[in-house]
Amino acid sequence: MVDEVRAFVSHSARAEPSALERIDRRSSLEEVAQQFEAIFVNELMKTSRAAKLSDDILSNSGTQPFLEMMDQEFSQTISKRNSLGIAEALVQQFERK
Repeated sequence: MVDEVRAFVSHSARAEPSALERIDRRSSLEEVAQQFEAIFVNELMKTSRAAKLSDDILSNSGTQPFLEMMDQEFSQTISKRNSLGIAEALVQQFERK
């Protein structure tokens, strides 16, 4: 009987994540959620650029790579500032599980 209790307690202790594991999991989750938000914002920017109604004066094939790089940087900046809240919503959703 005592051995069964010890086995149960030992199993329960292993099943329950430690505080360090929970913190590590949350930081990993936050990082991935932020990356997802950046990708999402970048896709929004790409779509909005593709839907433009007229060409700019400076618009040509040479400026396209620079506009894409600028959009990527803007996307990263927006996601790091939690401006849209998509990353935080994802973290809250996945923390419940």
